[in-house]
Amino acid sequence: MNVPYITIEQTGAKMPAIGVGTFGSDHVSSTEMARSVERALKLGYRNIDCARVYDNEKEIGEVLKASGIPREELWITSKLWNDMHGAKNVGISVRETLADLQLDYLDLFLVHWPFPNFHPPKCDVNTRNPDARPYIHEEFMETWRAMEDLVDQGLVRHIGTSNMTKAKLELLLPDCRIRPIANEMELHPCFQQPELLSYVKEEGIIPIGFSPLGSPNRPERDTTETDVVDMEHPAVLAVAKAHKVHPAAICLKWAHANGIVPIPQSTKEKNLKSNLESIMGDPLSLMEVAMLKEADCNNRLIKGQVFLWEEAKDWTELWDEDALIRVPDRYKR
Repeated sequence: MNVPYITIEQTGAKMPAIGVGTFGSDHVSSTEMARSVERALKLGYRNIDCARVYDNEKEIGEVLKASGIPREELWITSKLWNDMHGAKNVGISVRETLADLQLDYLDLFLVHWPFPNFHPPKCDVNTRNPDARPYIHEEFMETWRAMEDLVDQGLVRHIGTSNMTKAKLELLLPDCRIRPIANEMELHPCFQQPELLSYVKEEGIIPIGFSPLGSPNRPERDTTETDVVDMEHPAVLAVAKAHKVHPAAICLKWAHANGIVPIPQSTKEKNLKSNLESIMGDPLSLMEVAMLKEADCNNRLIKGQVFLWEEAKDWTELWDEDALIRVPDRYKR
């Protein structure tokens, strides 16, 4: 399929306008995820979103090697996990990722979360790391400068952020030597983040949308009773009926219409195919895009409770919802 591309302002490189996610949500094995990537590549996907913490890069690397697809046709993203923040660890992490993926370089390397808080695999919502810390800008910049060095060394072509807020980006952008070309963030019709989305686009940063279908298979720790199901929202259903497609296709068409690069994840070939086809034609009208604004109910699904530090009152402090970054006195230098 002739997948559309987004051109990177800083370098002229082209990112495919849809990718395939590889987070197994704690229930998809590394082997099964690698098979999904293999199916996706055969269907025409060229944008694969990986991460060290997903624990499947080695298996995906075997698939990439065996695919026979020229490296320049692929867009491969990976991410720095929270336990590898800091100047000394960034290079170690990317080299391990490159070795596992059997690549000479990454097209995009993201800081997965903006703080060095990590949790064990398959943990529950009440798990807490006693060493968890809030966002401390000086510490983040140590990590970011090491990310910039990776570009200088040719190990990565572009760098970016993930799970960043506007308040944090407003600190990063004036301080960085190499700007992030993308911010990976939760985006779907019931969680449109209009202020942050508008801000990153105005700054020339590409929004990459995770959980673009409302993440129906997300881990149990990220599920609460108040969550809304995007693919059951009346506005989404109405537009899906008009286009005679599954509501999932409307979620992806919504992302594409708003300049978002969605990275849906599926292990089923028919879903991978329909996800790809959803952005290839039959776009939403301006009226339908406006209509889907009604679906936005600020329904954040990936709240991040497991990253909270001792003084944090609740998960909202991770996201600077009042535009303030609160750092307790004991963390200040």
